[in-house]
Amino acid sequence: MQEHITVPDVTPIVRYVADGAQSVFIYPFPIFEDANLRVYLDGAPQVSGFTISGAGDSAGGSVMFDVAPANTVIVTLERRLDIERVTDFLEGGDFSAASINNELDYMVAALQQVERANDLMLQYGDHETPGLAQLPDKAVRVNKALGFDGNGDPIAVSLEGSMAAPDFTAVGAGAATRTSSDKLKDVISIKDFGAVGDGLADDTIAIQNALSAYDSIYIPNGSYLITSSIELTDRKSLIGLGQQSIVKCQSTSFNAFEITGRNVVIQNLRIEGGDVALKFFGDGTECTQNSVNDVQLIGPNIGIQLDGYTNSDYPCYWNNFRAILIEQFATHGVHLTLSGVGDTPNANRFHKVRAFSKGVLSTGHGFYVEHGSFNNSFIDCEADMDNSTGGACFRIGVGSNKTLLINLYTESKTGLTNLQFDSGSIETSIFNLTSNSAGAAILDNSGGNYDAYNAGFPDKNRMRKTAVTDLTATLMRFDTEFIDTAGLSAIDLTHSVHIVNATNGAITIELPAAGDSVGAEITIKKVDNTGNIVTITENGGDGPDGNSLQLGGPNDYATVISNGAAWYIKASNRLAGNTKFIDDTGTVDIDMAVDVYLISSFSGALITRLPPANAAEAIGRIITIKKTDTSSNVVTVSEQGGSGPDGFSQPLNAQFKAITVVSNGSSWYILSTF
Repeated sequence: MQEHITVPDVTPIVRYVADGAQSVFIYPFPIFEDANLRVYLDGAPQVSGFTISGAGDSAGGSVMFDVAPANTVIVTLERRLDIERVTDFLEGGDFSAASINNELDYMVAALQQVERANDLMLQYGDHETPGLAQLPDKAVRVNKALGFDGNGDPIAVSLEGSMAAPDFTAVGAGAATRTSSDKLKDVISIKDFGAVGDGLADDTIAIQNALSAYDSIYIPNGSYLITSSIELTDRKSLIGLGQQSIVKCQSTSFNAFEITGRNVVIQNLRIEGGDVALKFFGDGTECTQNSVNDVQLIGPNIGIQLDGYTNSDYPCYWNNFRAILIEQFATHGVHLTLSGVGDTPNANRFHKVRAFSKGVLSTGHGFYVEHGSFNNSFIDCEADMDNSTGGACFRIGVGSNKTLLINLYTESKTGLTNLQFDSGSIETSIFNLTSNSAGAAILDNSGGNYDAYNAGFPDKNRMRKTAVTDLTATLMRFDTEFIDTAGLSAIDLTHSVHIVNATNGAITIELPAAGDSVGAEITIKKVDNTGNIVTITENGGDGPDGNSLQLGGPNDYATVISNGAAWYIKASNRLAGNTKFIDDTGTVDIDMAVDVYLISSFSGALITRLPPANAAEAIGRIITIKKTDTSSNVVTVSEQGGSGPDGFSQPLNAQFKAITVVSNGSSWYILSTF
């Protein structure tokens, strides 16, 4: 390859007619890299099935196809560069001849590309004075042809009586010629059926006739008045140009659109008024897989209603709603309900739907899932509303099961409840609630039948019974309170650990009532060395394990837990030690199940064998063994496989003789005898 490209005077495009055998085609102009070369077969761009060689050579290179193009196919090779500066030179830096040569080569190649584009344009000849090049204004030339006046300048020329409607051919390789009539049928406007769109004329019949004749209907800019409901059945589509494509209900005595079929699309429209702006229900077929996108619903009684209706064979499932504004509604923004004996609306999806009362005192709720099951989901939705009758921004009704709420925002100037769960609602899940109303963040009447993450106040997280198969916790924290004031200290459930210093006088720690503390666990520990007692009692109850509990020594503690009926001691160093009584002869193995063994050898001499000192159940344990009977029969304390405490078997040969031993993992040692 050359040190740098020399760009010759050449047009950067070449075409060939394939013969079905030739697989290598030459391009006689330089390219800087493979990406600069575009390859076309009959005008269709190719991205694979060939190999480019020769990038960086002034003379050009070649393209080798994996399979030779078919006979008569036009092969086009074109250099296409991004018009950009590819190098820069530093002030005072080295001036590289290679860099400037490459830059100049690239510039020349780019100019050749621009020159070729200019060659394809209509232009004035070199030997005449150019005239006006600007087209007439759009309003002047609409529905007219381009002609030239006496000076040769462009003008708009009327088509009336001059020519029939021409055929239509799209620009581009492979385009087919169609009649203008056929082309115009691609998009059917309601104006093709007589709609006026001035907000005064009744356009109901025109819209209904258009939908009867065609599945996909276009609603151009305008305000189209309707005086009765319009039904959308299977595969019907209404598509407008945005918020200037308006369908306006004459009153709120009828529904604007009733969607009773499958695969209906409503997009880029504004719907004003109506009892229900968009009502979905199955009637003779399923109401499923319908889609509403980029729609504004202004001033209805109810914005969107999904109704399970009267027949469970025709459910209202799997409908999708996205980027919808429901504004100034009189009752509900979104309502999921069951008016008959059908199935509840299930598995419908709402994404970026906003219910905004905008000063209207609605009588219902922003969103009301009165009935619905199996993951009706509301994602990134917002309820911003005013209400004079005590509704909620978002309400989960008695017939709701497994409703999913994610990133919900609620707001009300009249202090409504942000999110309400009715009694009977089941397994609602809420993730990330921003509650900006003065009412309750979550008003729960379901008996706790919901899960919450970063939602509610003051508790942002609530999870019901959860099974964890494998949990790694790097750190667990416990809320801790320090108490050092003598007298009565009534504690609450805001802290789980209480460190108590009774230096200033005796302290009574009063637990909250067990009935108000279901499942709560509290630890209380005395840390001072004084003789002042710390007493644990219960507000209105008997106390832990049915009695008051005293902590007298330094580091005495108790952990208690409530089952809703009483407080129970879970752990404490103030509990009475366990004792086991043995009355036998021969040899008995100490099982280490308790701390004190009372032995009777009245029936005959008895050997009590400790486990090996290195046994897992023995290491660190302190055991007391005491002879209780009046006989002369000896109780011998020995060790399984070992020499015994302090290296010997120890006899207890009189009533009330006792020995206390401990294992350090290698031997048993005597702590005391008496």
